[in-house]
Amino acid sequence: MKKPLIGLTPSHNTDNNDIQMRPTYIKALTAAGAIPVVLPLTSSEDDLRQLVDTLDGFLFTGGPDVHPFLFGEETLDRCGSVSAERDQMELALLPLVMETGKPILGICRGIQLLNIGLGGTIWQDIPSQVKSDFPLAHTQPFAYALPSHTVTLQPDSRLARIAETETLSVNSMHHQAVRDVAPSLVASARSSDQLVEAVEMPDYPFFIGVQWHPEYLWEKNEAAARLFSEFVKAAAGSALRN
Repeated sequence: MKKPLIGLTPSHNTDNNDIQMRPTYIKALTAAGAIPVVLPLTSSEDDLRQLVDTLDGFLFTGGPDVHPFLFGEETLDRCGSVSAERDQMELALLPLVMETGKPILGICRGIQLLNIGLGGTIWQDIPSQVKSDFPLAHTQPFAYALPSHTVTLQPDSRLARIAETETLSVNSMHHQAVRDVAPSLVASARSSDQLVEAVEMPDYPFFIGVQWHPEYLWEKNEAAARLFSEFVKAAAGSALRN
């Protein structure tokens, strides 16, 4: 049986125009039984459609901020660097993938991009915009392979069924987060300060976005490993149908 092919959206170094990919994503997908394929940064719509037809699942990876104009806001002074090319490519890719019903997983920036692409908004900068009596370290001060806080999962969500728990220990490397959840999505996990930590689309075959980075946790965390294995399993099923 052929392994499913998973397309990964690339990081873009705007200083030198290089595209990059963290090996942690590659290792996690390979261990789950997939062949990772790094997507080009710029493609015509026809080329994107061919890639969508060819590949079996799509991972929207972490990275820099999304341009605030794309969710109807002015740029705040705490907003970080953006890649207009990456924003454009990913927002063009998303509806093409959804037309096919192929599996979608978003991680960190990925959850935010998916939410924006479907009509939601994000917090541009958590520390300056979100006040909490118990402020969590959403940008953790230690190694990414260690969890830094917990999230509570919605009991009836796909994510809770995959994780096999309602409380999950996660890592955290972000200063932005989902604010208004897109109409077609539901929040499936929240942190103790009530930030949205995961979204999913109930009537889509496999559509999950998480704010944390399971690609750093899967070797020691069974729930993180199952997230990748279930994503790859869904992609394998997609490959058989197409």
